[in-house]
Amino acid sequence: MNFKRFFLGRIFNRFTALLNINTDLYQISQRLLEINKQVKENKEDLDSIKSLLGKSLINNNINKDYFSDIQKAEFKIFSQWGDDGIIQYIINKLEFRTKTFIEFGVENYTESNSRFLLINDNWSGLVIDGSEQNIKYIQNDPIFWKYNLQAVQSFVTKNNINQIITSAGFTGEIGILSIDIDGNDYWIWETISVIKPVMVIIEFNAVFGIDRPITIPYSKNFIRQEAHYSYLYFGASLSALVRLAILKGYTFIGTNSASVNAYFIKNEDLGQFVKRNVDEAFSISKFRESRANNAALNYLSYQDSQDCIRGLPVYNIESEELELF
Repeated sequence: MNFKRFFLGRIFNRFTALLNINTDLYQISQRLLEINKQVKENKEDLDSIKSLLGKSLINNNINKDYFSDIQKAEFKIFSQWGDDGIIQYIINKLEFRTKTFIEFGVENYTESNSRFLLINDNWSGLVIDGSEQNIKYIQNDPIFWKYNLQAVQSFVTKNNINQIITSAGFTGEIGILSIDIDGNDYWIWETISVIKPVMVIIEFNAVFGIDRPITIPYSKNFIRQEAHYSYLYFGASLSALVRLAILKGYTFIGTNSASVNAYFIKNEDLGQFVKRNVDEAFSISKFRESRANNAALNYLSYQDSQDCIRGLPVYNIESEELELF
């Protein structure tokens, strides 16, 4: 046997195999680039289709008289619930002297309260999220170059929120502020002083009920899934947010039908919208997002959800004391 020829043959075969592998990898990478391009193009098409649908839904509400309940204006385009419709209804009923928004807790911004506002009404805005990956996703989204949008990566706290806002060039009156950070929402809104939004949309925790104006105690490092395995211990009760709104010069006008977001209008811009009472506007949320110890959804009822976090510490806005839920 010619060992030299044998080994050269084996080396040649391996080299050929490597070439074939590299060729396959190159073809795969090219295909992935094509797929990624198609996904982006399809996403843009989907955004356009959704926007057209939204325009037709807006026309159904725009000429109607003031609803006694803003939930009647609901429709969903990019919002998680029916907030796109409520927002469009309000901005077409009130004068917004500056068409600007700030929203934080947006994740990758594919589902948010301001995305339709950005695309449909060409508002300008600032979005904030704690995840660097989410912010990079937003900055690579075609809307980032198509519209005047800023995206800032930061974990929002009482110490940094005003600086984040002013550094982005926002001061004084803005159109809309939307807060959804699943935690210190009450404390952050209380702290914000550099802007005066015409409208504030803020998430509340319906599991806290309406009997007490309570919120989680402030913690600069609060993370919902780490605070309690159930994901139910976060935010503030609707009663607490309404009390804060009064102190900041806002009128409570209602919630969305999912019993997640509360709406407030600056007193001097209220127009024909009327003040709602907490007990008439509040409803028990029907969605079930509770988790078991292993982080799996366990679909607790409203009462069972309350029992699950019974005994955890809350801060009472009225008594200014810590107590147990």
